[in-house]
Amino acid sequence: MTDSPVMTGWAHSTFGKAAEPDVESLLAGVTVRALEHAEVEAADVDGIFVGVFNSGFSQQGFDGGLVGVGQPSLGRTPSVHLENACATGSAALYAALDFVQSGRGKVALVAGAEKMTASSPEVVNNALLHASYRAEEEEAGSFAAIFGQLTEQYFERYGDHSDTLARIAAKNHANGIHNPFAHLRKDFGFEFCNTVSEKNPLVAGPLRRTDCSLVSDGAAAIVVTAADIAGSAPRAVGFRGRAHANDHLPLSKRADVLELAGARDAFARAMAEAGTTLENLSLLETHDCFTTAELLEYEAFGLAEPGKGATAIENGRTARDGDLPVNPSGGLKSKGHPIGATGVSQHIMAAMQLVGEAGDMQVEGAYVAGVFNMGGVAVANYFSVLERIA
Repeated sequence: MTDSPVMTGWAHSTFGKAAEPDVESLLAGVTVRALEHAEVEAADVDGIFVGVFNSGFSQQGFDGGLVGVGQPSLGRTPSVHLENACATGSAALYAALDFVQSGRGKVALVAGAEKMTASSPEVVNNALLHASYRAEEEEAGSFAAIFGQLTEQYFERYGDHSDTLARIAAKNHANGIHNPFAHLRKDFGFEFCNTVSEKNPLVAGPLRRTDCSLVSDGAAAIVVTAADIAGSAPRAVGFRGRAHANDHLPLSKRADVLELAGARDAFARAMAEAGTTLENLSLLETHDCFTTAELLEYEAFGLAEPGKGATAIENGRTARDGDLPVNPSGGLKSKGHPIGATGVSQHIMAAMQLVGEAGDMQVEGAYVAGVFNMGGVAVANYFSVLERIA
């Protein structure tokens, strides 16, 4: 899509337990830095698109207005808040892309953030359950328990793959030690991840602590620029293809919950628009809120046949030095998962690779990257195919 908008700059906070007290301050820490990175003045921004999940983490709503509170130079710029569960960040980014591509503006600022660690475990648990269909699924007790049930279904159908999940966790934690923005930069190794222990207890069903992403604070921002003015930008990463596909919110409405049909559809449509194939991707940043999610995504995207996702990691294909490195950033598992920031972060991680600014995370020769971000159990699905323009 040669006329599609491009990403020309970004900023990313360190994920983890942040000193910033709230979303307002987290957003303030990345928005101006993103504009500086893109060499864009605040006065040139035509629209601001803010992704914050909230759902009870904070009493402050109206998150679209918070950017202008933290950065008064942006206080008069049109701004809107978007929310789409764990895909909130990608929803904000895609709205900005549509805004610029439609001609409504030339420059858009995207910012995603979440402050989670200040909330009690009960508040966090209740907030995350908002990403499920509570009328039917609340009785599971937690969002982790819903994924625990999916994991049990997978094991019942295809056999116990606890070791596969441990390999995914170990891979992502090993990758995460190279990511300066990651919440948990520690290589736990396969044996630790594959063993239930006091430090790695069962959390829900077969899922151990190392199978679950982290409760994190963090923020990330991207500047989106119209293609016809991007030539003066210091860097430019374009969208060869992108797609948003949905699946039924109630899991009971799906023919087969393990196939992640919405994820499969978003992938297929984005890849078709990009005119490329899985074999041509240099890397994939994908949504591993739980290790089971990454396993199911292997199968939804065609890295392996249904029930055989284990082969993608056992043969080394998804390793950092494999044919298709998956989550060289460490993924949500190591990097952290501040809900509203995640989709923005994933696109930044991929863009850094494509412009050669990924530091110790760098995948040699990266030229085309895939990014997958999902909300809920693959209810809202966003897949992007990125390439370096300049």
